[in-house]
Amino acid sequence: MFIKISEQTSLYNDLEKKSVLEILENINTEDQKIAIAVRDTIPQIEKLVTQIIPRMKKGGRIFYMGAGTSGRLGVLDASEIPPTFGMPPTLVIGLIAGGDTALRNPVENAEDNTSIGWQELLEHHIDKNDTVIGIAASGATPYVIGALHEARENGILTACITSNPGSPMAEEADIAIETIVGPEYVTGSSRMKSGTAQKMVLNMITTSVMIKLGRVKGNKMVNMQLSNQKLVDRGTRMIVEELGLTYSKAKALLLMHGSVKKAVDAYKGQSPPTP
Repeated sequence: MFIKISEQTSLYNDLEKKSVLEILENINTEDQKIAIAVRDTIPQIEKLVTQIIPRMKKGGRIFYMGAGTSGRLGVLDASEIPPTFGMPPTLVIGLIAGGDTALRNPVENAEDNTSIGWQELLEHHIDKNDTVIGIAASGATPYVIGALHEARENGILTACITSNPGSPMAEEADIAIETIVGPEYVTGSSRMKSGTAQKMVLNMITTSVMIKLGRVKGNKMVNMQLSNQKLVDRGTRMIVEELGLTYSKAKALLLMHGSVKKAVDAYKGQSPPTP
C-alpha cells in the first residue's frame, strides 16, 4: 500500500504558540535529517549518473519534469548549467507543468494532465540518448507519471526523485531516488525538507555528470561563462594560480579567449616565456 510519508502530520504541534527561536530551532532539527536521507540514496544516484554520462557523450540530454516547487527546482538546476559549466542551455532542460507562467504563479490543474508532459518532450524531439528525470515529493503527480510512462515505453532512460517509498512515479522509473525525509515541519509543506532534498540530489547529478564530461579541472569551474565582473575576477585568479602570470596579464588572456580553459590551453600551447 502506497503511503505518503510527506503528507503525514508534523512531529510538532501548536506552531503558532511557539517563539521565533523555537520555530527556527525546530526547523533546523528537521533539516539535519535531510543530508542523511540523501546519503542513503547515493547508490541510486550513482547508477543514474553512470548511465547518463555515455548517453550525453553521444549527444543526449537531461530533461527534468515536475510541478510546483519540484518543477521550479528542476528549472533552476537546468538554468545554472550554462553559466557554471559553459554548456549550451539545450543539454539540461527543465520542464514545469503549466509552463514558464508556473515559475512564479500556480497554474490551476496543470499537474493533473497525464498526456501533456510527453507532448512537451516530443516537441523537443526526445530520443534514446536522452534521460527523463521526474521530480515530485508526493510521487503521484500525473503530469510527471504520464511523461515517465511514455518515455520508458519508448526505450528512454527514466528516473525519479521523490520523498515517498513505493510511489506510482517510482513504478514508471528505471531508477527511483527516494529521499525519505519524513513529515514536514508544516504538515504537507513539501517546499521544506522535500524541496531541500531535491535540490541536493539535483546538484549531485549535474555536478558529477559535468565533472566526468570534462567541464571541471582540478576543482575549478574552468568553463564558466564570464557574465559579470565577479566571474571575470574569479577566472583571472584561476589563471594566475595555474600559470603564475601577473593579474593584469592573466585577465587580458582570459578576456581574449573567453574561458579559463581556453586561455590556459592557448597559453600552454604557445609556450611563451615566463613573464
